[in-house]
Amino acid sequence: MKKLMTLAAAGFLLASTQAMAIDSTGCGLGSTLWKGHRGAGPQLLAVTTNGTSGSQSFGITSGSLGCDPNGRITGGTGKVLFVFLENNMEQYAFDASRGEGETLYTIAGILGRPVEEVATVSKENFNTIFSDENTDVLTVATNLMNLLNVQA
Repeated sequence: MKKLMTLAAAGFLLASTQAMAIDSTGCGLGSTLWKGHRGAGPQLLAVTTNGTSGSQSFGITSGSLGCDPNGRITGGTGKVLFVFLENNMEQYAFDASRGEGETLYTIAGILGRPVEEVATVSKENFNTIFSDENTDVLTVATNLMNLLNVQA
């Protein structure tokens, strides 16, 4: 039953248009110029500027324009986890502190990891995952994925 719930939640998140709401323009001049704007228009302008100016290549090699030369290609797992945590952050914090709970099953399904591993890492590294009381969703998702050594 839990596997079915996990698969259903992951399927919903993958199909959700919110999963695409996270910055999908990459780094570069366009992303820098349009930083903070939302919607299809600014994203199209940012990605067009990035592509036509050659600024992504320059940014990646120089480490400028919001690019990280040591960054990794994520492929979307981080986006799904981010959306899930955005809607379930408080419950995940509660479950992580105990090392048990439904959010841990869902996260394990999203990341393709055993629930026991996700539960143990979450509980034992709670203070690292939630570095302070105002930790944002992106930081929590990144910290958890780093601790589990998951490629986004």
